[in-house]
Amino acid sequence: MTMHVMTSKEVTQKVFNKDELFILDVRNEDAFKDWKIEGKNFEYVNIPYFELLDGVKEILDKIPTDKEVLVVCAKEGSSIMVAEMLSDEGLNVSYLEGGMKTWSEHLEPVKVGDLNDGGEIYQFVRIGKGCLSYMVVSHGEAALIDATRMTDTYLNFAESIGTRITHVFDTHLHADHISGGRIIAEKTGATYWLPPKDAEEVTFDYQPLEDGNDVVIGSTIIHIQALYSPGHTIGSTSFVVDKKFLLSGDILFIDSIGRPDLAGKAEDWVGDLRETLYKRYRELSEELIVLPAHFMIIEELNDDGSVSEKLGTLFAKNHGLNIEDETEFRKLVTENLPPQPNAYQEIRETNMGKINPDLDQQREMEIGSNRCAVR
Repeated sequence: MTMHVMTSKEVTQKVFNKDELFILDVRNEDAFKDWKIEGKNFEYVNIPYFELLDGVKEILDKIPTDKEVLVVCAKEGSSIMVAEMLSDEGLNVSYLEGGMKTWSEHLEPVKVGDLNDGGEIYQFVRIGKGCLSYMVVSHGEAALIDATRMTDTYLNFAESIGTRITHVFDTHLHADHISGGRIIAEKTGATYWLPPKDAEEVTFDYQPLEDGNDVVIGSTIIHIQALYSPGHTIGSTSFVVDKKFLLSGDILFIDSIGRPDLAGKAEDWVGDLRETLYKRYRELSEELIVLPAHFMIIEELNDDGSVSEKLGTLFAKNHGLNIEDETEFRKLVTENLPPQPNAYQEIRETNMGKINPDLDQQREMEIGSNRCAVR
């Protein structure tokens, strides 16, 4: 039979479309348990590559013949060899181009809404890592929020829609992924904004992002209003865009809330987190559409692959917003913390400009699933 190559973009469309896919993951067991490609109708079998060196006859009964089969490994090499062996046995299979390394870096732009007078807002879904970044566009100008290190994706997209990036924001100092904000600002001449309380140790120049800052994009005046919302970090800042969207950073997600401990301050910051979620956000319009900086589980994706929900709906349905008793809230948040993200201290230092790891080191630092939430 034949062997095909499948790109991360094609797999992403299968996730969005809720298609069926059978994945044979040939990474070692620990890597698979820690992090895998997720899809609502995906099935998996994990058989480490070293168990298949003598051939695949032993596992043929585990591979369906009536479903699309994708072989996945860390960087592509092992999956090509296994896919070839399966193909020689008469199966119709594909392998993932670039492996999990490329899956981690794929960004899929999805338009999430219209703004005043022809303005638009796009969400870039980093499907393999759960990161969400945003581009607000109006009349040839764009603002970028929480950009990842895959800077070319944003630059090429801006060029493709005929816009230039004039402002770049990070809602906070990220600990789970490396920001592309500073590099994009350097390449485009855009203003780079950071909350000063998160930026005390940064080694580069930035524009301090303060509560109440009102940044205007384009001639039609799309307002991006900063709302100080500490709790995930001491500087965490949200944005209300065009009075329609709430970009909540890592404070509020669709099915969970932000964790307060990635700078080692859980006990100190849990009070800030509660105040942001239970006071500051309660004062906002429930009609705002929440656009978070992450998703945790594939169920949080909408039918078009975007991640968003009305603030009023989250007040009703998100468990983290419905814990009346403050002591119980503190307990829930500080005792339910998931493992720390891989290399999170090094990632924070990179985002401060203190260290400058090369691309391979950056990839290594970011390997694994996103762990910014308390569910």
